[in-house]
Amino acid sequence: MPDHARSQDPAVHAQLDRLWSLSPGADVLGLERITRLLDRLGNPQDHMPPVFHVAGTNGKGSTCAFLRAAIEAAGHDVHVYSSPHLVRFNERIRIAGRLIDDAALAALLGEVLDHAEGIGASFFEVTTAAAFLAFARHPAAATIIEVGLGGRLDATNVLRSPAICGIAALGVDHEAFLGRSLTGIAREKAGIAKSNVPLVTMDYPRPLRRAIAGVADTAGAPLLSRNEAWHSNARGNRIIYSDERGTVTLPRPTLAGAHQSRNLALAVAMIRHQSALSVPTEALQAAAHQARWPARMQALGDGPLTRPLPPGSACWLDGAHNPSAAIPVARSMAGWRKQGPSALVLGMLANKEAAPVLTRLGAMVDLVVTLPVPHHACHDPEKLAEQARALGYKAIAARTPADALDRIASHFRHPTNVLIAGSLYLAGQVLEENDELPQ
Repeated sequence: MPDHARSQDPAVHAQLDRLWSLSPGADVLGLERITRLLDRLGNPQDHMPPVFHVAGTNGKGSTCAFLRAAIEAAGHDVHVYSSPHLVRFNERIRIAGRLIDDAALAALLGEVLDHAEGIGASFFEVTTAAAFLAFARHPAAATIIEVGLGGRLDATNVLRSPAICGIAALGVDHEAFLGRSLTGIAREKAGIAKSNVPLVTMDYPRPLRRAIAGVADTAGAPLLSRNEAWHSNARGNRIIYSDERGTVTLPRPTLAGAHQSRNLALAVAMIRHQSALSVPTEALQAAAHQARWPARMQALGDGPLTRPLPPGSACWLDGAHNPSAAIPVARSMAGWRKQGPSALVLGMLANKEAAPVLTRLGAMVDLVVTLPVPHHACHDPEKLAEQARALGYKAIAARTPADALDRIASHFRHPTNVLIAGSLYLAGQVLEENDELPQ
């Protein structure tokens, strides 16, 4: 089942089984099916609270987390649609600050599936329609929508007039759908641009900036790029953000990694360049510490999975599964080998290129432990370990996350830094086994 969608609630699981049986069984880009489905449902996308629409290869989820934290710190309720989920399908739909409950989710999926007969809507399209229907029926000050894949043909791109659009970091991912051309990917992401709706972006290499500018100009969207319309610079423990409205000093985010400072700045720029709701400076500053986004350099707590590690060890979890995601994670690991033993636990889907991720993350540790991604087509752990050894790293294969950490514990008898990475689906298994369910 796509994204290993399941539920312990029988009513929800019955609808997920039904969804899987009706969908084409794969991601299918295009707006025809979702448009027909939403039309049957009364076009709820036209009746949601003001929308913040966020695309990007990496960082769009973190940007959404900062948006949510800032808007809530301002005292507003906010809906959020994100993907994929890590443990529970409910994580995809947050209504006025709370994850949708099982009873509401089962009824909502059932209603959408009743209207989806004969359309051939995909798993993601049905889920998107369900989220939009829920958001249209519940009051809130704002709605945050994370693009699923690409932008131009993503099911979320049926929004006629969002309050603001944003694009986070760009890189190569989902090659089967988007190709390997970064300029082509930039154009696809910029496809969320809408007439007279500001499009806020990071700073990119010149060819990507030109590609995005061309799409924005055709759409009639004002383009607001970092280092042109707005600026942000990290100085010590602070981030100095500025635009035509003035300068704001922000604390460094609690979320680990220098890249999170850039994601925070993008969220701030989106908020300051929209007019649908008021968010004071104090709320922007609070977002730096209040934002939570699981499996993004998340420090795991003491739990059943991490407990076998030597006392004093630290275990981190990140869903990094492509080179552009691995780069900032590797920077966060700088100095690990000087601190003592270190290890990487890596599992990757079969459709992801492992070598670039191995090259960047494996260089930061003393041992690489490979393992499968449960319930998904993935790189064989033995072959992945062989690939790591061919790159010059010490590597062994394991069967499960628990097996991997047991092997690390027996290999290193001293406090060890451990990173588990390579897939958000693997991250979900890790969180569940360590009793750290996303809330």
